[in-house]
Amino acid sequence: MLKTLLISFKLKNAYRVNSILYACRQIPLIGKLFPPDVYSMTGFKVFAYIISILWQFFTMFAFKIAYFFFAVTVWCGVFEINRADSPRFFLHLLVPLTIAGAFVNNYMFTPEKHKYYAMIQLGMDAKSFTLVNYFFNLARHFIGFTVVAIFIGLDNGMALWECLMISVFGIAAKTAVCPIEMIRFKKGKKLATKAKLNVLTMLLGIAFIMGLYILPVFGYMIPLTVSYAIMAAVIAGAVIALPYILKFKEYRALNKEILNAEFVSQMDSKAVKQQNFRKNTQKNISADADITSDKSGFEYLNELFVKRHKKILWGSSVKITVVLAVVLTLLCIISVLTPKEAAELNDYIGKSLPYFVFIMYAINRGMQFTQALFVNCDHSLLTYPFYKQPKSILNLFRIRLREIIKVNLLPAAVGGIGISALLFFSGGTDNPVTYGVIFVSMCALSVFFSVHYLTIYYLLQPYNAGTEIKNGTYRIITTVTYLVCYWMIYVEVPALLFGALTIVFCVLYIAVACLLVYKFAPKTFRIHS
Repeated sequence: MLKTLLISFKLKNAYRVNSILYACRQIPLIGKLFPPDVYSMTGFKVFAYIISILWQFFTMFAFKIAYFFFAVTVWCGVFEINRADSPRFFLHLLVPLTIAGAFVNNYMFTPEKHKYYAMIQLGMDAKSFTLVNYFFNLARHFIGFTVVAIFIGLDNGMALWECLMISVFGIAAKTAVCPIEMIRFKKGKKLATKAKLNVLTMLLGIAFIMGLYILPVFGYMIPLTVSYAIMAAVIAGAVIALPYILKFKEYRALNKEILNAEFVSQMDSKAVKQQNFRKNTQKNISADADITSDKSGFEYLNELFVKRHKKILWGSSVKITVVLAVVLTLLCIISVLTPKEAAELNDYIGKSLPYFVFIMYAINRGMQFTQALFVNCDHSLLTYPFYKQPKSILNLFRIRLREIIKVNLLPAAVGGIGISALLFFSGGTDNPVTYGVIFVSMCALSVFFSVHYLTIYYLLQPYNAGTEIKNGTYRIITTVTYLVCYWMIYVEVPALLFGALTIVFCVLYIAVACLLVYKFAPKTFRIHS
């Protein structure tokens, strides 16, 4: 077992060290400090190894702190939960969320490259490798969760034994669900982590989470005794499940299904990667021979692309719109039925409109749109010189920008109408112009993200022939975009001021984006090796 664990560490660290060095070489300016043969240079490898260790230590606690804070602690202040009710509130949220997380985020069924290298390519004993790594990660999870639970739990009025029980419950839940997934696998069913979510499942999931957080507003929470009973039952279930996990004989077949689907195409040649990706997306592309267009030039090319990829481009947008409409309608009904809570919601909307920047970021389909463009159009046409001429690039950029704005405006418009309606039903505002500003600002945010993703696609073109992202700058920009949008959650600006600034910024950004694309895209818009 110890030998297996050591081999696993070596494989994992080798992969991480190479990934860190590769990422460093992709960073503008800094990348010039790393020579092409950096992977064989001891000094740089030691540097990357130290970063890898520090990152692992950091993530062992940081993600747990973020989980506790954003899933529970911050809501204590939002709902004004007093110290005496904090333990009940903590368990009311943590118990259901932990059980759900055990199914959708379980290390035993998580594909990782070092698993692929060890079990598929090197042929290591699958059972030994899986169990050693699984229990090691459970121990790592337990240590991190225990430290954070004690630190945050005691500060919020929980007893020490309750904090420890939460930690034991967390690893017990992940253990208890393993036999359930293994039995599903033996019956030929998809694992929970691989199952596709339909609209009904998404709506039920959203309703479940919303219900979990809305109930405390009305004074309803899961009783402490019920939470204790559920936790005890799950811990007992983990004890019962452990022998089944140890005796399970089909770890190689289980891991093949998990890992092959994730990594085989990444290990093959570029041609095979492209072929596999195309097979996966072919069912979403219309093969109707009657699809045509009466336009010409790039307009003709764009219209055919949009019509044939309607399911890919518009499918998720329509689903998101339906979910938004349902959620906002429910909130409007709740506002009418509960005037006290409606007044608080009204005040929140009036001051915290920047919060919706993050929501618009989350529902925007810009990245999916650009990937579809590359895979099913640009990767072939970029081999022709005329396609990379400045005028051609700018012309097609404008056409595509128009189309992506259409796709993203649907949920944005519904969201803007819904938020304005929610403001009205929760008490209204003294300035009627606010309703229009909210709607326009939501649409402007949608336009901004549409322009943003299409612009960085043209300026950085991150994909290689196998549709992998091979541009470090692109990753940095998308990460910074996420962090800025997340930071906006905590910004409080009057709705009118925020709306006006959003509209002005969007107009300026479009102008700058068109100029940058025209000037630099002929050099940057190409296929990477």
